[in-house]
Amino acid sequence: MGFDSHQSVNGWGGRLIRRKQVDSVHRKSASSHNQLAKELTVPHLVAIGVGSTIGAGVYILVGTVAREHAGPALTISFLIAGIAAALSAFCYAELASRCPSAGSAYHYTYICIGEGVAWLVGWALILEYTIGGAAVARGISPNLALLFGGPDSLPFFLARLHIPALDIVADPCAAILVFIVTGLLCVGIKESTVAQGIATIANVCAMVFVIVAGTYLGFKTGWSGYELPTGYFPFGVNGMLAGSATVFFAYIGFDSVASTAEEVKNPQRDLPLGIGVALSICCALYMLVSMVIVGLVPYNAMDPDTPISTAFASNGMQWASYVITVGAVTALCSTLMGSILPQPRILMAMARDGLLPPFFSEINKRTQVPVKSTIATGLVAAILAFFMDVSQLAGMVSVGTLVAFTMVAISVLILRYVPPDEVPLPASLQDSIESVSLRHASSSQDIIEDDPKGSVGSSKDSSKPLLEKVDILVDFPLIEKQLPLVNYTISEDNRRKIAGWTIMFTCVGVLLLTYSASSLGLPSLARYAVCGAGGILVLSGLTVLTFIDQDDARHSFGHTGGFICPFVPLLPIVCILINVYLLLNLGGDTWARVTVWLMIGVVVYVCYGRTHSLLEDAVYVPAAHANEIFQSSENHVA
Repeated sequence: MGFDSHQSVNGWGGRLIRRKQVDSVHRKSASSHNQLAKELTVPHLVAIGVGSTIGAGVYILVGTVAREHAGPALTISFLIAGIAAALSAFCYAELASRCPSAGSAYHYTYICIGEGVAWLVGWALILEYTIGGAAVARGISPNLALLFGGPDSLPFFLARLHIPALDIVADPCAAILVFIVTGLLCVGIKESTVAQGIATIANVCAMVFVIVAGTYLGFKTGWSGYELPTGYFPFGVNGMLAGSATVFFAYIGFDSVASTAEEVKNPQRDLPLGIGVALSICCALYMLVSMVIVGLVPYNAMDPDTPISTAFASNGMQWASYVITVGAVTALCSTLMGSILPQPRILMAMARDGLLPPFFSEINKRTQVPVKSTIATGLVAAILAFFMDVSQLAGMVSVGTLVAFTMVAISVLILRYVPPDEVPLPASLQDSIESVSLRHASSSQDIIEDDPKGSVGSSKDSSKPLLEKVDILVDFPLIEKQLPLVNYTISEDNRRKIAGWTIMFTCVGVLLLTYSASSLGLPSLARYAVCGAGGILVLSGLTVLTFIDQDDARHSFGHTGGFICPFVPLLPIVCILINVYLLLNLGGDTWARVTVWLMIGVVVYVCYGRTHSLLEDAVYVPAAHANEIFQSSENHVA
């Protein structure tokens, strides 16, 4: 695989599909002054994951979904949604342990898919974390006011105020909370994670109280919510599944763990454990809380706004509302920190790659965190939280997350079947590239002289010439001379082509299948035709990928020894199906707003990112020889 000369690499097509290298030991040592502090362990990651995932939504979502979709089967809805979220978690766990660098889904997409898609993923994640942080901050002040005695009981300097000239409701409490969280994040990753852990523990304790006290009341009153003539599935299985699609968004947040990969002491072990434990805790708490609440109060009598408080009050425990409110406030504070934490690291990763100004990539020498990016993120989120009612923009948060989930699943398929066999190196390493290239050319010549009928080996063989094709580096005559020595393995080449096209057609099939299943204005006949075509493509893709071999290079891709995603290709394909279906059902208004944001991103990329990318003048060489070139370069310097 290679680009058709320098013109193709730097042309529009080349720019969109060029992929960067997994951060190696040599690259990290060369830029150690610009690295984040490695401070996090499994408990820290669990605190980030649980704190970012369990927001106040669970205190409201229980009532709404039970009344409108699931009824007493709400617990099963949470279980199914948790399993669906686990599919994405498995994909994240493998990529996070193999490519433990800041940037999360943006970083993985850049390595496996290409610069163009990676830019859009990073740009969508910036939107997600900005709007998400502002929306969470706006939700804290009403809950905080309840602790002071009522909706309008906050001190005057914190209370919301209407500005007639602008016709907006300003929320100074939300802006102040964003600034406090931003200050904590600037102090250091370990300190901010400890603060988030304290808030998360308070929230979990409040949920445990709901479970224990609710169970006591349930046995005392006879679980009236389960003794209904409508049965356990009043809305049928379809209603339960619709409830699963709704509560799936309660699991969004565990991907924040992956954004801290560069700050983890032992990423190959700790990242998969942190993601898995956090998601398991969240799923267990959601299921237990929902099981108790739908048993205390009949689903059709639930208060959609304050279902948990109302359930306890109707059973003579009005004072429990204070405990629940404390839980909601601490959950929101923890989620606010989890929303702002990843964005500076996304900005930093994009700036490191040259796609954003270097301002965002600067690391504070004392705290070893991207302070400038964190302050910029906090300032924008605080302004939005102060001036805007962002609840109507909340759907845009889901777009960023679901796009990231989808691209991570596709990246796992690419990693397993067609991992990048060439990596970009800086043009400054040209002397080392020529030196190693000449050494491998000489080695290949010796092999042919010793055994004229023997072959050089497969495309993965370590004795092959450094650069496989003359069109990668047309300016080097040494490389051109190697062309007659190369022996391509036809079967391996065909396997990669078949796998690559199969992955692409499977994604097209997923889009057709989910589009037809979403009933987006298609006539019945066209809908069935599209659904059938999509189903055939998905099943054919699953069958082909199941029966062809995975690429041997996957074993050496990135950092080895970490988590391995099970049931490939089935698990990633199901993950893609679920996420694309949810994306298509977010609504036209949400997509209209997101499209505007993405178009702005395209303009930014065209005007800045495409010309400042570190890959603009990169030289592509076989991945097997990248570390050898780095070592040769270090020897020359020494």
